[in-house]
Amino acid sequence: MHIRELSKLTGVSLRSLRYYEQKHLLSPARSENGYRIYEDIDVQRVQLIQLFLKLGVSTDEIALLIQNCEGLPGRNSNNSNNSNNSNNSNHQAECAAAFYEERLQEIREQIQLLREAELQLEKLVTHWK
Repeated sequence: MHIRELSKLTGVSLRSLRYYEQKHLLSPARSENGYRIYEDIDVQRVQLIQLFLKLGVSTDEIALLIQNCEGLPGRNSNNSNNSNNSNNSNHQAECAAAFYEERLQEIREQIQLLREAELQLEKLVTHWK
């Protein structure tokens, strides 16, 4: 699929998709005439990028996750050595799990802070009514 179709399917602007490529979050193939060619898996990848951005993860952090952990779906390098594939898969799983656990903990901390703020605001509203 071309970039316009990916944009329509994901609701992400052409400019943002080009920026994701610039930041190595997406790596589309190129046709002979230079057009970007995306795969179906890129739709899911863009949706995950959008989710991470909404959660406050920077594009640099997402790029590290992709480069170090392959923690997002997409093209995998083909390595013919099964032992290396297994070791690499284990490393990727550990790396991705550590990243996701850290983000989950940060979200839980934010939720706790929001609950505390909510209680304080409820007290203020009650006081001033």
